[in-house]
Amino acid sequence: MYHYSIKNHRYTFSDLKTLLAKASPFRSGDAMAGLTAASYEERVAAQFCLADVPLINFLSETVVPYETDEVTRLIIDSHDAGAFSLIRSFTVGMFRDWLLSDAADAVALQLIRQGITPEMAAAVSKLMRNQDLILVAQKIEVVTRFRNTLGLKGRFSSRLQPNHPTDDLKGIAASIVDGLLYASGDAVIGINPATDNPAAINAILQMLDQVIDQYSIPTQSCVLCHLTTSLQLMNQQAPVDLIFQSIGGTELTNKSFGISLSLLQEAYDAGRSMNRGTVGNNFMYFETGQGSSLSANAHGGVDQQTCEARAYGVARHFDPLLVNSVVGFIGPEYLYDGKQITRAALEDHFCAKLLGLPMGMDICYTNHSETDQDDMDNLLVLMGVAGCNFIMGVPGADDIMLNYQSTSFHDILCLRKLLHLKPAPEFEAWLIGQQIMDPQGNLLPVTNAHPLLKYPAA
Repeated sequence: MYHYSIKNHRYTFSDLKTLLAKASPFRSGDAMAGLTAASYEERVAAQFCLADVPLINFLSETVVPYETDEVTRLIIDSHDAGAFSLIRSFTVGMFRDWLLSDAADAVALQLIRQGITPEMAAAVSKLMRNQDLILVAQKIEVVTRFRNTLGLKGRFSSRLQPNHPTDDLKGIAASIVDGLLYASGDAVIGINPATDNPAAINAILQMLDQVIDQYSIPTQSCVLCHLTTSLQLMNQQAPVDLIFQSIGGTELTNKSFGISLSLLQEAYDAGRSMNRGTVGNNFMYFETGQGSSLSANAHGGVDQQTCEARAYGVARHFDPLLVNSVVGFIGPEYLYDGKQITRAALEDHFCAKLLGLPMGMDICYTNHSETDQDDMDNLLVLMGVAGCNFIMGVPGADDIMLNYQSTSFHDILCLRKLLHLKPAPEFEAWLIGQQIMDPQGNLLPVTNAHPLLKYPAA
C-alpha cells in the first residue's frame, strides 16, 4: 500500500501497478481501461509518491505475477545484480535526478543498463518532462551491425518502406529506387506484405536480395511477415536477412500475436545459423506500440506505457538490430491527439534507449485521430534532437497499403540537414560512390542514365 497527502487529503494506491498507472501522464487508452488518475491532483500525488519508491522494490513487487507471466520471469531472471548495484540505493526520484546530472554520462549509462528493469524505466519516465526525456536519451549511443553500422553519434538512418497494396514487384521496386535516390534505406529496406502467403513473401525476398546484391548496397532487407512464416522460409533457404516480429509486454499479448518466448528463441537460433551479416550479426527486428496489450485485452490492469516498456525487456533479450514503436498507428482510442502521441514517442524512445535498445520511431498517425502532419513535423525534430536511431521513409509519407500517415524521404533529408546528421557510414560511402550524394551530404542530380534506373523491375 502506498500513500501521499495533499492539502490534508490522503491518497492511497493499493499496489505498485496502481501507483504507476495513476502517475502516468493522461492518455486515452488508460482512461478507456479505467486506470488513469481521477484528477490532476491525484496524478501529482501519485508522482510524488512514486518518487519515494526505492528501485529495489521493483524486484520484489511485480506488476504482472511472476508465476503466470513468462515476460515477468524473463525480466526478473535475467536481471543483472552487478549492474544494478551502482543504483541500488536510489529511489525513483533520486534515479531521475542522477540521470539528468552530468555524472550520468554515456559510459555510466552503459554500465547500468542491464540492471534497469523495464518497470524502473517506465517509473522514472513518469516523473520527467518532455525535455528531460530528450536530454537523457540523447546521451545514449546504442550501436548495432549487420551489413552496416547503425546508431553512431552524428548518424541518422531510415527504413525504406516501399509497401504496395497488392505486393506487386514492379511497384515495390519503383519505390525502392525512389527511396535510394533520396538517400533512404540504410537501416533496412523493409516491406509490410499485403499477405502472409509464403510464396508471395519469398518472391519479394528474392527481388530484394537481387537488388542489394546487384548494386552492392550495404544494407539489409526485411519482409515483415509473421515469425512462423520467416521460420518456414529460412528452412527453405530463402534469403532472409532480418527476422521481424511485433511483440508486447505480457505473455497474453504475445499469445495474441501468435508467439511465445520459446518461438522467438527458435527464430533467433535459426537466424544466427543463416549468418548473412557482413560487419555484424544483429538480425532481429521488433515493432511495438503503446496500446497493443489493451487492444488484446491482455494488459492485466497495467498502464499502457509500462506494458510498452516491458516489451522492450523482451526485445533486449534477443540483441536486435532494430526496434521501433509505431507510436500513433494503433489509433486515437489509445493516443488521442498530437500531444499524446508526442509524449508517448518521447517516453518510448527514452525507455528503450535506457534499457540499451537501438530504438527508432515510426512517427505516424491514423486519419481518424486528432493529429496532422504539422504535429509529425514537430515530433520529427524532437526525435532527431533526442538521438533517435532511425525513422520510416515512405513515398509521400502516405502508406498506400497500411492506410496511415508516416514520414517521407524528404523528411529524412530535412532532419539530416537541420541537425547536421549523416547516414550510416558504409551506406554514406555507397551513396557518394553512386553519385547520389556528395561528401557534404547534398543530393546530386540524377540523370536517366543512372544505373539504378536501369533495374529491370523498375
